[in-house]
Amino acid sequence: MSCERTLKDSLAYLKNKGVRITPQRHAILEYMVQSMAHPTADEIYKALEERFPNMSVATVYNNLRAFIDAGLVKELKFGDASSRFDYWKDDHYHIICSECGLMIDFDYDICVDVEKAAAEFSGFEITNHRLEFYGTCPECQVKKELKHVN
Repeated sequence: MSCERTLKDSLAYLKNKGVRITPQRHAILEYMVQSMAHPTADEIYKALEERFPNMSVATVYNNLRAFIDAGLVKELKFGDASSRFDYWKDDHYHIICSECGLMIDFDYDICVDVEKAAAEFSGFEITNHRLEFYGTCPECQVKKELKHVN
């Protein structure tokens, strides 16, 4: 599915949920769909600042909150108090570079089996799960190697 198709579907989904589509909301969603990154609100603000000079970081947060409430975006909170926002419809996992913070998506179906096993073991009704892997990305590995050579 192309980004434009995904954006079109997402806009229709928001409209069906009663979320009014403003130019800022459209731009924020478009940025998230096209970048497929896990941006912070500040990164989104900086990317759209030139196009929307009157938009504030608070406006970005408020629009992201509307997307979260509608079920279109997930907020990923980490120990350093920063939140990243993830546009994705299906469950997936993340691999995060401990050096530069690069985050990439990782889809692996076996984790659904782990969720079922956790529910059976605990008696809990599992409503959500999150799995992250940490390591050093290839670019940071090269930088580390170059530091050791010099």
